[in-house]
Parts: sequence; C-alpha cells; structure tokens
Amino acid sequence: MPGQARRSAAIMLQGTGSDVGKSLLVAGLCRALVRRGLTVRPFKPQNMSNNAAVTGDGGEIGRAQALQARACGVAPSVHMNPVLLKPQSDIGSQVVVRGVVVGTARAADYQARKRELLGTVLDSFERLRAEADIVVVEGAGSPAEVNLRAGDIANMGFATAADVPVLLVGDIDRGGVIASLVGTHALLPKSEQERIKGFLINKFRGDVRLFDEGLRIIESHTGWRGFGVVPWLHEAATLPAEDAVALDRPRDAGDGALRVAVPMLSRIANFDDFDPLAQEPGVALTMVSPGQPLPGDCDLVILPGTKATIADLAFLRAQGWDVDLLAHWRRGGRVLGICGGYQMLGRRIADPDGIEGPPGEAAGLGLLDVETVLKGPKVLEEARGTERRTGAAVAGYEMHMGRTDGADRARPMLELAVGGADGAESADGRVAGCYLHGLFTADGFRAAYLRGLGAGGSELSYGVAVERALDGVADRLENVVDVDGLLAIAEG
Repeated sequence: MPGQARRSAAIMLQGTGSDVGKSLLVAGLCRALVRRGLTVRPFKPQNMSNNAAVTGDGGEIGRAQALQARACGVAPSVHMNPVLLKPQSDIGSQVVVRGVVVGTARAADYQARKRELLGTVLDSFERLRAEADIVVVEGAGSPAEVNLRAGDIANMGFATAADVPVLLVGDIDRGGVIASLVGTHALLPKSEQERIKGFLINKFRGDVRLFDEGLRIIESHTGWRGFGVVPWLHEAATLPAEDAVALDRPRDAGDGALRVAVPMLSRIANFDDFDPLAQEPGVALTMVSPGQPLPGDCDLVILPGTKATIADLAFLRAQGWDVDLLAHWRRGGRVLGICGGYQMLGRRIADPDGIEGPPGEAAGLGLLDVETVLKGPKVLEEARGTERRTGAAVAGYEMHMGRTDGADRARPMLELAVGGADGAESADGRVAGCYLHGLFTADGFRAAYLRGLGAGGSELSYGVAVERALDGVADRLENVVDVDGLLAIAEG
C-alpha cells in the first residue's frame, strides 16, 4: 500500500441502530491500524451527545472522538467531529459546528439546516484525509432511518457525497440481529445497498460456531460479506461511553468500602468524569437512576455536569433527590459538585438571556454561599493546577457557560495555573464544587481525595488502564475481524 494510495483510504462503520458499539469498534480499529504502522484519523460527521471533550484549539467534540484520537496517538481536533448536537430538551439541541456553538435548534428545524452543513463536514473530512493514510469514519444512528434520509450528513448522505465504502455493524446482544441487518438492506435503495461492502456482528457471547447458520442467512439475503463476529468486549468497562444511552443500563457498583452516589440527571453531561472512580477497587460507585432514592448509607454524593442546569435542578427536585441530599449532608456526609452540579449547590442560578432555556432564575440547593449567572462567552479550555486541601496536581478541562461568585469563593477548591482560583468550599469543608471536568483522572489527586474520605490506598493508574484497554480491544479485533480485507475495501 504505497504512500499516495494510503492517503486516500477511508472506511465507514455504520450501525443498524444506536448503541450497537460503533464507537468502540472504531477506537479499537484505529489502534490496530496504528500498530500496523499507519497514520490514522477518526471522523464522525455528526454526533449527538452531551459527553464532550475540549480540543487544543479551544473547541469541543464528542468524547468518543477524543478517545478515538487517543487510540490514534494524536491530539483531538474539531475536524474529527465537525457537527456536535448537545440536547438541552426533548425536542431541541445546542448546535456546535467545528467546536463553536452556533445556536440552538428544535429537531424539526435542524432537519432543514443539515444540507447547509454538508460542505463543512466534507471539508473537515478532506483535511483529515490529507494528513492520514486512512480515515476510519463512524456513522450515527442507522441508515435504515429512511424518513430522515433527505439532507443526511451522518450516514449514507455523507458516505455517498464522500464516496466512502461502508461496513454495517449489528448488535447481537440486543436480539434480532438477523432481522436488523436484512431489514436495513431491504429499506435501502440499490445504490446504497451496493455501497455497503459487508457487515460485522458485535457483542457476541458464547460459542461463535452456533451463529454460523445466522451468518449464512444474512449473506444470502443481502449479498453482503461477513467480516467477523466480535465477542463481548469487557475492556469497554474501562473506556468512556459515547453517550448517556450507556447509563440506562445498571453499572456494577463494586464492593468497595467507600460508597459514592451520582444522581443521573435528565441532561447529564461529561459523565465520564466518574469512570476513574468506577475502576477504583476501594470505591463502590452507584449511578442512581430516576425514580430511585439516593442511598442513605453513602459517604459522598457527587452532582454531575448538565447541559441544562436550571431544568435539571427542577428534575432533581422532582425526584426528591434534594431531600435525600440534605439528609445526607445533615448526617455528616460529603458533597461535591462539578460544573453544573457546582452551580446547583449555590443559593441561586439566573439565566437572564435564556442561554439554556426560557429566561428565568431558580433557588439553588443552598449548600454553598455562591450564586451563578449564566452568560457567555462559553469557557472551553484545558486546565492544570492543584487542589487546595491536598496540594495534589489536577488536570482537566472547563466547558461551561456562566460565572459564579459569593462568600465561599474565598475558599476555592482549586488553584489553576492559568486563570487563578476555581470553585468554592463550605466553611466545614464537607461541601465543595468546581468547574474542572476530568478531576479524577489525575491519579495523585484521586488517591489523596479518597484517602481524605477514609478509603484505603490504591495503585490504580487510570491512564495506563485506558491504554491497556485500547490495546486489548485492538488485539481482539485483529483475532476475529478480517482487517486485511477491510483495508482492501478502504483502499478502493
């Protein structure tokens, strides 16, 4: 595969539906190709997720694309995910184009705007293609959503415009994988059926030989070639999930002595903040689903980030979590708020310009003597510093609208290398909050913070664990997927 031919190579993984495992497969495939000596870039034309990452040039992209960039050994770029939709309500989303917020749109309005974005999407794709041997593209949702085909930039609309071959991914764990693959074939026009060069079966458990007949049935009904059956990838538990769909399933809370609870807000954002805690052997992390009370025996409650702070504060109260949280605090429990969760802990939140919803304000939970006014510009930047109580180094990113001030800001939680103090702490030290996402990825800080809560020592290196997981996924894909055949298709 000589240099010039490799620079034009591309392959797109689309799915029969959402959450079939495309993001993880793309990350693993990127790592596998990098280990073969190729220069690789990930690309997702359009993503819908409140789990975002900050890029070095001050933009934001989907967290999954940041992980895929890591798998490629490169820094994330806004071109890897040129269109990001961040849901703020059941019918509307914030629209981010090349890392910059360009407005909000209801779902119906956005459908009409998609055609305008195709040129931007194709330009970003070509920029990546020019610097790589191969670009691995991830679709969104399913090409079988033919009612949304007009102006599509996420699946076949993009693949056709960019002339990229497609591999279709089906999830056998949810059941009906034969019908989902054959049904997708039946719904597509002939030109798009032919653009799909084959399929992958994902999340298989058990003896793969038992699905041999299933593979033959799919191949005979579609004419597509099977490129492999991927087993359930347990390494996924160590890696950030793409979006909040993954939170709908119970997580293993572990059997650690330190009990941490995180309420799952309706617009929870950047929930991968808690992935390092989930890996800690001395921590039992519980993501509390709506309709369930906060555990009465937890040691720490963390209020997470959210895409709509005032709306999710109302949601928190509707669940009765405000009552549970105050009871936890009165029992001597600790509380931490991150970003939107930090804003909720104050006395008041005001949104005079309607940045996150209708203009208005709401009383906060009153556990910190601070107030927040939601206003621009949006802060999007990587940050480093130290945590005041432990003196441990922290590193992460800020991604928020709003400014917070008040008496408890005199006791900041963090001192940042650029920008100074961040966050606030109550006089007794039991309630704290800050804007910095990614706090717990810093091994030294995480260990010191957990020791302060009574947890035992830990030697977990979260960054090393993520790298090992990516290598593990790549190893599995090399064993069960025809990567050589996939490369041949990508080269055209």
